Amino acid sequence: MVTLTDTAPAATPRLMLWTGRVLTGLAIAFMTFDTVIKLIDLQVVRDSLTQLGYPTALGPTIGAIELICLLLYIFPRTAVLGAVLLTAVMGGAIASHMRLGDPLVSHTLFGVYLGAVIWGGLYLRDAKLRAIFPIRR
Repeated sequence: MVTLTDTAPAATPRLMLWTGRVLTGLAIAFMTFDTVIKLIDLQVVRDSLTQLGYPTALGPTIGAIELICLLLYIFPRTAVLGAVLLTAVMGGAIASHMRLGDPLVSHTLFGVYLGAVIWGGLYLRDAKLRAIFPIRR
């Protein structure tokens, strides 16, 4: 039987904390870029949506959804919820690329790579998350 206690998780080692911050910063930078180009409705976004089989008018809507998820991820109190929701967004992207038969490594799995960076950054900098999902030896 597993029991949860109120004991505080161990402090995060400095290298782990900074590695987590760098990964989080990379994820935030990429998602900010992706969100902005959708919100300002660039032609490249419209072309990509057409190629994926979606109406071009959905670009700003998808950008707004990404922005909400990203803001939740940025704030420490809601970072786990933001990571869950960004994972859902990545799942939609993965499904879209799979449906079209896009290249596996470069297109389809990109959402997996980004999800790993999102969760990896959060995992490395959040001792409470590591306490919930420990890596066992």
